[in-house]
Amino acid sequence: MQRQVQLNPDPVDARQFEVTVKQLANSLNFGQEESVFHGGGLEYAQSRLYVAGDPVKFIDWKVSARVGKLFIKEYQEPKQIPLYLLLDTSASMCITSQPLSKYAWAVRIATGIALAAQTSMTPVGLLGCGARELHVRPTLSRNLVMEWSHKLRLHDFLEETSLAKRAREVAPSLKRRTTVIVLSDLHDPDAFAALQVMSQEHDCLVLHLQDPAELNIKGAGIFRGSEAESGRSFVGHGRRAFIKSEEWKSELTRLGIDYLHLRTDQPILGKLRHFLNRRGFGGSSGR
Repeated sequence: MQRQVQLNPDPVDARQFEVTVKQLANSLNFGQEESVFHGGGLEYAQSRLYVAGDPVKFIDWKVSARVGKLFIKEYQEPKQIPLYLLLDTSASMCITSQPLSKYAWAVRIATGIALAAQTSMTPVGLLGCGARELHVRPTLSRNLVMEWSHKLRLHDFLEETSLAKRAREVAPSLKRRTTVIVLSDLHDPDAFAALQVMSQEHDCLVLHLQDPAELNIKGAGIFRGSEAESGRSFVGHGRRAFIKSEEWKSELTRLGIDYLHLRTDQPILGKLRHFLNRRGFGGSSGR
């Protein structure tokens, strides 16, 4: 069993984290007309007994009052296409030169997007793309979202990336068109090929998180380093950018995948909201 410790680069406690991600979700859903997540309506199917974790707003109060037990209204499948979040939990995501690491930002963004999407009845699933097994099927339960978000805040800093592997594993299980949002630093060399295959059937968006230290190391000449996940040694140069975001954007765009570059030393929320709005995110299943 892997030993896990509280993620150091995120300075807030559990309560502050929940306040932060709920504020992020509210900002994405600010104003019914301006929301990037537009509801498509649901059709009532039946009522069933309440199960812990079910959304309170779906309680069937008439049936509950008549029977004396809590019942939940069930609806036919939402008209919106479901959403899957593929979150990179590898060690390289935790290396940071800023108050918040790429990983801490990814967890916050993923949780905020999930809560905002659920507000408009879009079911949200999560797949961890590291060493740990973390797979949550699309759900409307906000309690479940908060549960996996707190699990993600625990990290042992030793995980290797498995973005390409996880993308290939989950793709066959997506029986209907799905929106897939990837949150990663894209250190997996096989990720592009795996996402290309997925984008042929589904809507794929990549949120590429980058620490400014990945651009170059000021004042450094030739140096030796080791990769955070595999431990492999490499030789680099301070003037050479490790990550070529413009080239990656061009390549992903060519593959039909929307790309957003997010640096951890620059404002993120405005760029994220503009990107989702421009993308028309959260629309109904018709394209």
